[in-house]
Amino acid sequence: MYTAIVFLPLLGFLIVGSLGRSMGPRQSEIVTTSLLVVSAVLSWIAFVQVGLGSAPATTPVLGAWISSGALKIDWALRIDTLTVVMLVVVTSVSSLVHLYSIGYMHEDPSRPRFFAYLSLFTFAMLMLVTADNLVQMFFGWEGVGLASYLLIGFWYEKPSACAAAIKAFVVNRVGDFGFALGIFLVFVLTGSVAFDTIFAAAPGLAGKPIHIFGLNADAMTVVCLLLFMGAMGKSAQFLLHTWLPDAMEGPTPVSALIHAATMVTAGVFMVARLSPLFEQAPAALTVVTVVGATTAFFAATVGLVQNDIKRVIAYSTCSQLGYMFVALGVGGYSLGVFHLFTHAFFKALLFLGAGSVIHAMHHEQDMRNMGGLRKDIPFTYWMMTIGTLALTGFPLTAGYFSKDAIIEAAYASGLHSGAGVYAFLLTVIAAGFTSFYSWRLVFMTFYGERRTAHADDGHADHGHDHTPHESPTVMLIPLGLLACGALFAGLAFHSAFIGHGYDEFWKKAIYSGPDNHIIHAMHEIPHAVGFVPFVMMVGGFLGALYVYVIAPGTAQRIAAANPLLYKFLLNKWYFDELYHLIFVRPAFWLGRLFWKGGDGRIIDGLGPDGVSARVIDVTNRVVRLQTGYVYHYAFAMLIGVAALISWYLVGGVR
Repeated sequence: MYTAIVFLPLLGFLIVGSLGRSMGPRQSEIVTTSLLVVSAVLSWIAFVQVGLGSAPATTPVLGAWISSGALKIDWALRIDTLTVVMLVVVTSVSSLVHLYSIGYMHEDPSRPRFFAYLSLFTFAMLMLVTADNLVQMFFGWEGVGLASYLLIGFWYEKPSACAAAIKAFVVNRVGDFGFALGIFLVFVLTGSVAFDTIFAAAPGLAGKPIHIFGLNADAMTVVCLLLFMGAMGKSAQFLLHTWLPDAMEGPTPVSALIHAATMVTAGVFMVARLSPLFEQAPAALTVVTVVGATTAFFAATVGLVQNDIKRVIAYSTCSQLGYMFVALGVGGYSLGVFHLFTHAFFKALLFLGAGSVIHAMHHEQDMRNMGGLRKDIPFTYWMMTIGTLALTGFPLTAGYFSKDAIIEAAYASGLHSGAGVYAFLLTVIAAGFTSFYSWRLVFMTFYGERRTAHADDGHADHGHDHTPHESPTVMLIPLGLLACGALFAGLAFHSAFIGHGYDEFWKKAIYSGPDNHIIHAMHEIPHAVGFVPFVMMVGGFLGALYVYVIAPGTAQRIAAANPLLYKFLLNKWYFDELYHLIFVRPAFWLGRLFWKGGDGRIIDGLGPDGVSARVIDVTNRVVRLQTGYVYHYAFAMLIGVAALISWYLVGGVR
């Protein structure tokens, strides 16, 4: 069963990738979607058996993979509670995205290629979450990066899509470099990359020094920081976040798949999986907490002023990932995974809902050109409202149980560390901002006067009427199913993930050290602290209601009164411009120097091009002797004879 879950998406990719043109778009859609649905059903069965039931964790070995000296790696599937949680998330969202894409991409001529890429992405993610060693995880990690590059740049005719794909690929390589170094260092310290071996060795490495970069440092801290560097890139954390908003250039189903439940959550999963290592590196956990809190706050501030409906949700994803890393940093690994689980439902719902809006508006994405759509697309409106309620943490929705718990854990951690205080303050502020920009999206899109202004982004409308219309049923079914998860996933599973059923559910799939009592401590904080997220949620809602419904035009007046702050947020804290100045321009200058100066002038100039140029110069001069006059040739012959006699006489002196 577990092998089928992992390899059915690969089978779909191979069939459609090789035979898609001859099969046709409809058959390609049916094959890939059917295989993903089967994989999702099997994943839920595995979740019930392993997570909620009593089936033991297993590690079936598929075969030997690498054997080089002391390095021996088997290709094995690690099946425990953490794995089956991720299997459910990945396959459920992916299958619904496949189904949704049948309607959303129905006019695209390259549908077989699109569905093949979706299945390849899903397979790579499944390989990542079922890995039993760091090298196998890195294989899935890089496979996800490759597939995301192909999906983000799917519309390669658009220069902006190609640039976004390259940017995502390059930025992720920065994080992956740290991840690779971390794997190398783990092998140096433990002699293995297998999880069971390195987890058993981790307690003995606590406090062990290592000489690196001319300094003596704590070995586990260095290892965990390098591994976290990989997580920062893949999960778009502060400083390595710039690729995430640009990735919106891909089709909207890609945005839902990459930014809701799969690629961006890989870093969260990796830290949770390696919790036995991070528990031995409290300094690294502090860094995780600070980076996560900073990301949550930063992305929330930028989301306040974005006008592209997909970019608002993208920055929301970035902010929520920050919450997950705060949970991991304070030691609440199950909290981070729980928010990953619930977030997948309501964020996929919001992205696919945004796609339904874009479909209704004929590819218009600017919310300033929308308004009053709740009467034209009522089902999409209610689905987006449900997703917004869950995201903002409305009581009893999915976000209420997971996001609010993270804020409470940060407060409990703050009783013992400054990083916890920092995380609590920033996550509380981010909660208010999240509520404001989420309801801002709803009000600008569905309320007020119609501001429709059709924009042609290169997608043919084939003569369709530009009146907004509801999406086809095949797109609405996934919205309804995801809405059920957004409403009830937290209520149904909070006891198992972070409540009384914690031990029975996780079965040691996540490790918490003997001094880690954060799950217990968060339940003993003052009751007033538990109301803070609710107050911030209500405040953000009322603020958005006043600015965009009760007193329209207030936002423009605020922006005009604070132009520097508005431009600072609108330009995303100028990180893109700063990186362009610090990294991109010097890299291009250095590249041109090596290209024009090194390769062109020195290597080619003195080498092949230089030699050929000198030969041409000589022949151009020699050819001038071919004048056609007999006396010129006779004169040249005399010179030759004189030279020959001179050489003979001089040589004969010996």
